[in-house]
Amino acid sequence: AGISKDGQTREHALLAFTLGVRQLIVALNKMDTCKWSQDRYNEIVKEVSSFIKKIGYNPKSVPFVPISGWHGDNMLEASANMPWYKGWTKETKAGSSTGKTLLEAIDAIEPPTRPSDKPLRLPLQDVYKIGGIGTVPVGRVETGVIKAGMVVTFAPANVTTEVKSVEMHHEQLEQGVPGDNVGFNVKNVSVKDIRRGNVCSDSKNVHCE
Repeated sequence: AGISKDGQTREHALLAFTLGVRQLIVALNKMDTCKWSQDRYNEIVKEVSSFIKKIGYNPKSVPFVPISGWHGDNMLEASANMPWYKGWTKETKAGSSTGKTLLEAIDAIEPPTRPSDKPLRLPLQDVYKIGGIGTVPVGRVETGVIKAGMVVTFAPANVTTEVKSVEMHHEQLEQGVPGDNVGFNVKNVSVKDIRRGNVCSDSKNVHCE
């Protein structure tokens, strides 16, 4: 099973924590195959709580939801097949929440705060030359904001230029914020001057060296 010594569940929990995922939901699938057994549910909750705690998660902040993906039990609506299941509770710094279904557990995830108040950092994924427009670097805004009129510096190329416009999915943006994959048009910069891996920052606010 996934929770056995060399099972993938342990591996996935460790990988998630290592990658910085701090909110977890444990869905116990295929409850129909063990005849909706409360003993099996309790056994898994005990086992999984123990090893996610060792990894670094607080089991009190993790909802455990017994489900059957095949039959749809406890996915969108509470199941009649597990009358013993009283629902999940999770306690976090933001407060406690309760529910019965997997959907409710997903809805209870706290959205991350976007670091838009920090200085701009935008690693370039690619640089394009578009006819009639010019040089268009593309990348994901990690911190800060990027907007037209801003004077930016690319490191380590040490190229400074003005941003003419910012676009996402072929739509003009007033500004790009953390999480946005943007393309932005820059003045008087050749495709040869900057390249993938360079980091774009605001020249007036803690720029990259």
